[in-house]
Amino acid sequence: RIIRGLMQHVKRLYGIRMEVRGAQHFPPRQPYVVVSNHQSSLDLLGMMEGLPDRCVPVAKRELLCMGTYGAGVGQLYGAVMGRYGAGTHRGTISTMAEAAQTMLSQDVRVWVFPEGTRNHSGSMLPFKRGAFHLAVQAQVPVVPIVISSYQHFYSKRERRFTSGHCVIQVLPPLPTRGLGPAAVPALTERVRAAMLDAFEGLSAE
Repeated sequence: RIIRGLMQHVKRLYGIRMEVRGAQHFPPRQPYVVVSNHQSSLDLLGMMEGLPDRCVPVAKRELLCMGTYGAGVGQLYGAVMGRYGAGTHRGTISTMAEAAQTMLSQDVRVWVFPEGTRNHSGSMLPFKRGAFHLAVQAQVPVVPIVISSYQHFYSKRERRFTSGHCVIQVLPPLPTRGLGPAAVPALTERVRAAMLDAFEGLSAE
């Protein structure tokens, strides 16, 4: 609530208008995994506009304080974003299964930036698969969210930050029921392709 209030202040201060489209695509009354493109720290503005109820951002550890769902949030972080050493495949599967169970038992939605880092290129980096493995393990939908380009009003390199308009587009969810781990690579690429197409369309408006 505090962070949301701060973001509202930032929007008013800089004259940024955020528009959410497609909110009807959020599945009602069930957990799911949200995946979104990651351009800069301004993504927090978009998250505060589009963040569904009971949604935990799983990005960097410092963002975990935004969740209120106990130690399970850290477990979700480890499963989705953590790195595992050689010879720990069994442990990785176990951790992902436990994270999926936490997600289901606590009835939370998870928001992940699958690019894994900020990307200012005007396109999208290859997606890491952790979020998609989690969705398949939990058998919950993947909900893609695309935040339009900030380049027309914000540039860190040029030290430019003016008023502007940003669109947060919620795309239709992709079901994972019946899918297994072997389907994750294709699911990842399918979601990325849909998001990139939407990003290019929004950014051209």
